[in-house]
Amino acid sequence: MKTVLCDARAEAVLARLDEQGRQQSAEMRRYYDAKRESAKRTTDPASKHDMDFVRDKLVALDPEKCDLCYTLCRAIGARRVVEFGTSFGVSTIYLAAAVRDTVRERGGEGIVIGTEIEPRKAEIAAANIAEAGLSPFVEVRVGDARETLKNAGGPVDFLLLDSWIPLVRPVMDVMAPQLRRGAMVLCDNVEKYEREYSDYTSFVRDPKNGFRSVLLSHQGGLEISIKLG
Repeated sequence: MKTVLCDARAEAVLARLDEQGRQQSAEMRRYYDAKRESAKRTTDPASKHDMDFVRDKLVALDPEKCDLCYTLCRAIGARRVVEFGTSFGVSTIYLAAAVRDTVRERGGEGIVIGTEIEPRKAEIAAANIAEAGLSPFVEVRVGDARETLKNAGGPVDFLLLDSWIPLVRPVMDVMAPQLRRGAMVLCDNVEKYEREYSDYTSFVRDPKNGFRSVLLSHQGGLEISIKLG
């Protein structure tokens, strides 16, 4: 699997995970199509049935979006990165590779703080990240991100939001004060789930809140925001 990383070890792990995701994709499409047909909210974190269904599923950011995350992190020299929604660690590998490469070129330290509410998924993610050779640059915090991210340990350069939609705005409320001026925030699927994301997009699209934001209409939509205030 060729990526922007140019890292054979990490790409081997990503190729394995990509194949795993492809094998699960048909089952996931059937499940969520049925949810939509029944007019139920597909991303309700209070639904135990939904949580049970995705417990062993590889829910990952699209490869092109992961490449973009790596590129943007490198462009801004991101050293402290936070990710809401680690799952099996696909996007985490890209983020950690970006931090590692920045540290190699510029010196100093760097960390990616991942979040995962499912302990078993966090274990699998840690194993995948270790296999990719990136463990020194990753800390996965297990539990409710609204609690685990209250202290990111310093100003955050880059934030990726890719998890349960109803929790995205609450997590953003926790993270916004911790973002440095010039920090970037990426949020996935905001076009596909426009109504569900309205509380989040209304926040980042309002200049009074200190952000400038643009929507990329690609594979569900990707909102890219920069903190200026």
